[in-house]
This record gives sequence, C-alpha cells and structure tokens, in this order.
Amino acid sequence: MADNAVGVTYHRLHHFLTEAPWSVQEVNERRLVVMNQCSQTRISRGFTLIVDDSGHRKSGNFTAGVGRQYIGEIGKTDNGIVMVTTHLYDGKKSLPLDIELYQHSNSLPQGKADIEFKKKPELALELIDRSLMRGYRPGILLIDAGYGNNTTFLLSLEKRKLKYLGGLAKNRKVIIETEANKLQEIRLDKLAQSLQSEAFTPVQLNLDKPKTVWVATVEVELSQLEGTRTIAIVMNASTFQEASDIDYFITNVDSSIATDEWIVTTYGQRNWVEVFYREAKGWLGLKEYQVRDSRSLLRHFILVFCAYTFILWHTLTGGLRRRWANKPLNTFTDALEAFRTAMSFRASGVADP
Repeated sequence: MADNAVGVTYHRLHHFLTEAPWSVQEVNERRLVVMNQCSQTRISRGFTLIVDDSGHRKSGNFTAGVGRQYIGEIGKTDNGIVMVTTHLYDGKKSLPLDIELYQHSNSLPQGKADIEFKKKPELALELIDRSLMRGYRPGILLIDAGYGNNTTFLLSLEKRKLKYLGGLAKNRKVIIETEANKLQEIRLDKLAQSLQSEAFTPVQLNLDKPKTVWVATVEVELSQLEGTRTIAIVMNASTFQEASDIDYFITNVDSSIATDEWIVTTYGQRNWVEVFYREAKGWLGLKEYQVRDSRSLLRHFILVFCAYTFILWHTLTGGLRRRWANKPLNTFTDALEAFRTAMSFRASGVADP
C-alpha cells in the first residue's frame, strides 16, 4: 500500500494503522455518505445484499483472529484469518459495505468462552443491522450454505422482515408431504434422487460461456420454521445420476416470484463479491499487511475498502475516462491503470492533459 501511495513512506503508513487516533467506523460511514451524495453512485432501493466470509493464509499464531479454519481461496482448512463482510450489488455497481474480523476461538485467551468470541452468523447479523440502521433495506439477501444451514440465523432474518435466498447442505433434512398425504422427513440429496426427470426444468444461464442447468423447486417444511419454504435443487445435468454438480437452495420469497429462472439468476449475483475479493486481494493488497492486533487489521481492511470505492466513484462519475484514459474503463484494472497514470502525472508535476 505504501509503494502505491504518493508521498507516503512505510513507517508513516504503519504508524497511521497502529497508533494514529482515528475511527474505523467513522471513516467507513463517511465513505458510504460520499457514495450516496452522487446520482451515479447512490445506493439504489431494492438492492441485493450479499453476506459472505473470506479468508487467507497467515502463518504463526500472534496475529488477531488467526487459527486453523476453512480458507475459501484455497478450498481447504489451513492456518489463516477470516473476515465476515456485507456487499452491495444493484445491477450497476458492486460495493463493499462493512467488515468484521472473525476471532477464531484458538486466538482468544479463553477460547469459545471468551467474551470477544462471536460466531460468524452473529457477526453477519451485526453487519446486516448496520445497513438497516442506515436505512439501506435490501430487496433480497444472498447467503451461502454456511449461513443457510443455520436455522437460528434464518429466523433472525425473518424477524427483521428480510427476504433471503441461501445455500443448503445436501444432508439438510426437510419435511415433505407424500402422495398418501403423510409428512415425511428426508435429506435433500435423497429428495433430489427421488424426483422424476420431468420435475426438472432447463434454465439457460447467460454467462461468459452459456451454461444450462436443470432446476426443480419443492415446497417443504423445516423444523423450527413455521409454514413452508421453497427449496430449489439445481443440477448440471437433466438427471440426478448424470449430474456431477448439485446445489441446494432455500428462500422465503413467495413461490410466485421464486421461479426456477429467478432462483439461479438471482443467486448468481453472489459472484460479484468474489470479483471484489479477487480485485481487492490482487490489486489493492487486502491480505498484505504487517500488523497483528484486531484494530490495526480492521483499519487496513477499511483503507482497502476506501481505495476500491475511490476508483469505483471516479469510474462511475466519468472523471477518469474523460481525462486519463483513451478507451472505455470497463474493468476495475482499466480504471486502476487510469488512476495510476493520473497520479504519476501529478507526482511528477506534469500539467493535466
């Protein structure tokens, strides 16, 4: 970060992260206020709110939050740090909202009994509440199976009158009504296997490479939840036996809206948070820091959020395109390159073109 900032040395930046008197929350709120002041960047009503957690490897055991846990970017358990985040997507822009460090129990003096220990769903609810307190009420909340499998978490969302679409594990049990009008408890993978091929509808996904998936929706009951919810089974083949990739989803959106196509296209918006992390880690140094305590870590993360938002704001408002680029800025890397060009001119004292 110090290498890419004009007039900033490593030691001054390190002092700013660890010792200087400033508030992470106040800086983050100011970042969002600035975005909301401009028509091109204002947070739209009915946006999609994505809840996710992202981790990266970290050696040793002296950094806050570090422990052996599942690290998504490598797809396995390793020593590392995990952050819980909320992210916005409204069809035009993708924007990080809030972030908290997950304090692994091994990193705390009293383990899970420590007063600072909070499970990921608890942290996620705190971040969701921050958005609601700002007046940001999403049209739909997207969660992966780590949160979708947590019934207490789903109940908390419904208590807040939020609509959600989330992943489920294949071993999750649901209650269905049989042809004999009896209730039967069954695992999701067994339910998928029992469905006839006619129950699945092909849906074309317009991705970089067009892809067809087969979707079946079923109304089910779940323990601790009143009424029915819509379950979707999404496969990459027309039959369970041929499928090599099967996903399971749950939503409390009315079945008249939660069609096969709506479910797969809406959940596909979760990819925007993956795009953000790829850019933030690859170009803005999200996982490159030399601090250990939780306050300094959060300060580093929020500065990365600010840098990302700064580039996004300039891209959406057109300033970079008009003055510092000779081609459309269609990607984050294109915008970052234009911004670096602008900074190099200003740092060298060259007049604006």
